[in-house]
Amino acid sequence: MDIFGFLNFSFADLLDIIMVAVLIFLAFRWIRGSAAMNIFVAIMFVFVLKVIVSALNMRLMNAILTTFIDLGVLALIILFQPEIRHWLMKIGSRYTEVTGKGRTVIEKILGITEKKMGGGTLDEISEACRMMSDEKTGALIVLPRKNRVDFVIETGDVVDARVSRRLIMNIFFKNSPLHDGAMVIEGDRIVAARCTLPITGRADIPASLGMRHRAAVGISEETDAAVIVVSEETGNISFVREGKIERISNINELKLLMGAVEQVQEDRRQV
Repeated sequence: MDIFGFLNFSFADLLDIIMVAVLIFLAFRWIRGSAAMNIFVAIMFVFVLKVIVSALNMRLMNAILTTFIDLGVLALIILFQPEIRHWLMKIGSRYTEVTGKGRTVIEKILGITEKKMGGGTLDEISEACRMMSDEKTGALIVLPRKNRVDFVIETGDVVDARVSRRLIMNIFFKNSPLHDGAMVIEGDRIVAARCTLPITGRADIPASLGMRHRAAVGISEETDAAVIVVSEETGNISFVREGKIERISNINELKLLMGAVEQVQEDRRQV
């Protein structure tokens, strides 16, 4: 199709424009309101400038802008590595929710398995949480599922010990050198303590909830892990998964929630 007698415009060009517009819209919605917005505007300005100098056949300016963009893409990947990882994790989670059976086959091929907790471990964790709640001892316990949390474990100290209520309480005791941070429990073992978790950027979390809850929401958004939070101020126990915070009224409810997550994973493997 000819427009104005000199511009060649095909269906592929229309599709190309629509796809680029969608990508720009998604990128704008993703970073809107963040510090990355100014960087995004600057990138778009440089890209438009490159298109103009390329159309005017300004070779030297075009070469400079091309080099600048190539280096800029690498710099952006390094600068926004956490955000990119979070975005890819969300895409992967949604894909695997849609393709349940295909996910199971891939996991078997790759040897991905979930370390399940025994009934005794559930009792030890829940009893430790009850006692810490009574004493108003703050705690943050991460229970990974299929997604690996090695990037979290690497930020803390390796423990590698069997789960027991006394050990959990000793780790989170206020004067313990390991109490500040999160504990990671895989299967029946405490893998690490004093771990640093990503903080969520959501603005809808109540101001009454502190940094432990924001960290719990952050890791549950990036992975499929469940998180138990014991508030140091109120002693309240919360169970966090998929970015949602559930207030626990009694220990039996906590056991049911931990058991329900285990059962969901088991059901998915049988699909």
